[in-house]
Amino acid sequence: MTEPAEATPRSDVPVFDADSHMYETAGALTDHLPDRYRRAVQYVQIGRHTRVAINGRITDFIPNPTFERVAAPGAHEKFFAGANTEGLTLREMQGPAIAAPAATRNPADRIAELDRQGVRETLNYPTLASLVEHSAADDPQLTLAIVHAINEWMLEHWTYAYQDRIYSTPILNCAEVDGARRELEYILANGAKVALIKPAPVKGIHGWRSPALPEFDPFWRDVAAAGLPIVLHASQPPLDDYINRWEPPATSNFMAMSAFRWLALGHREISDMIGSLICHGTLTRFPALRIASVENGSSWIGPLFHDLASLTHKMPQNFPEDPLEVFRRNIWVSPFWEGSVADVVATVGWDRVMFGSDYPHPEGLPEPKSYWKYAEHMDARRVWDFMGDNARRFMGLSIANPDPAAQQPPAALQPTAP
Repeated sequence: MTEPAEATPRSDVPVFDADSHMYETAGALTDHLPDRYRRAVQYVQIGRHTRVAINGRITDFIPNPTFERVAAPGAHEKFFAGANTEGLTLREMQGPAIAAPAATRNPADRIAELDRQGVRETLNYPTLASLVEHSAADDPQLTLAIVHAINEWMLEHWTYAYQDRIYSTPILNCAEVDGARRELEYILANGAKVALIKPAPVKGIHGWRSPALPEFDPFWRDVAAAGLPIVLHASQPPLDDYINRWEPPATSNFMAMSAFRWLALGHREISDMIGSLICHGTLTRFPALRIASVENGSSWIGPLFHDLASLTHKMPQNFPEDPLEVFRRNIWVSPFWEGSVADVVATVGWDRVMFGSDYPHPEGLPEPKSYWKYAEHMDARRVWDFMGDNARRFMGLSIANPDPAAQQPPAALQPTAP
C-alpha cells in the first residue's frame, strides 16, 4: 500500500458521517417480540461467551452480542490500512476490550460525542441487527417479527431523527411484500427519514428471490412515493453455504475468518444486489429511488460497470436505459476510508460519494476526522461535497455549502467511462 497522501483538514466543513453505529441492548431483539416468538430468540451462554440463538441456531457473527465490553474504536486500523507488518490477528491487534462508549448507547451522549468529533449529522445503524435476517431467513414470519421488534426498540431508545442530527435507520425486510409495506407504513408514521435493507435475496412463500423482481413493485412504489432513501449496509454475508463447500465450516465471526473466506466473500452481495436492482428493472420502473451502498467498499464498482457495459452490447433489448447512467442516477456510495475517493468520484459522479467513518467499530476510524491521513489531495469543493453535502443530497436535505455554484458539478469531477 502507498503511504497516505497529505491532505489539508478543513475545520469549517460541516461533516455528515454517513456510517456510524449504535450498540444495542440485549432487549433490542426481545423486548417487543410477540409472546409466541419469545422462545425463538434467546441469549445462550457457551463457556465464558454469550451468543444469540435464533430458532435454536447459534450464531457467532457478533463476538459479544451484549456489547458490555467491545473493541476500542479503530482498533483494527492497521489491518484495514494494509499496515499489519507484524502479522497480527485481528484479536491480537485490538488489545484489551473497553466498556461500550456511552455515545453508542443513547442519543444524548451521541450528540455530545458528535460535537467533540466535529460532526454535524450522522446516519446511525444498528450493529446486532446485522445477524438477524441471515439467522432467521428460513422463517419469514419470525424474521418480520424480529425486525419489527428492533424497530420498536430503536424508536423507543433513539427515535428515528434525533434533533435532526442523528438519523437512525429502522430495518425493512422484503421476505413478504405486504409485511414490508406494513413495516414501511409504521416507520414513516413514526418519523423515519431513512431505512436499512440487507443487500441479499430474501426467502418468502416463493422461496429465495431477489427483492428487485417485479413482484416487489408494490413495496418499491411505496418507498418512491414516500421519497424515503434506502441504505444497503454490509451485513452477515449470505454466502456461507457456498464457501463451506470450499473449506470446512469454521466460524462466521469476522475476527476469526480464514484468508480464503475473506477472499471469497469479498463484496459480492452488494454487487449482486445493485446489479439486480438495475437488471431486474426496479430503478428504471422507479427512477426517483435513492439507494446508498455503505460499508461495502468500492472495489466492486469497476467490475460491475465493466460487466454491465458488456451486457448492454450483447443484450440491448434487456436494458431500456443505459445501466451505467442508471447507477449514476440512483446510487450513492460510501467507500471504505482506506480506499481511493478520487477513483470512485471519477466513476460514479461528483455528487454520489459520501464520507463514512464506521464509528465506533474496530474496523472504522478512531476519530472521523482522522480520515485526512488517508485522503488524496482534495480541493475545497470536493471536501464540501464528500465530507457532508453529498450525504445531505442523498437524504434530501439542504446542502450546507453557501456557494450557489455548489449546486452544479465542477468540471473536474465529471464521471468517466469505465
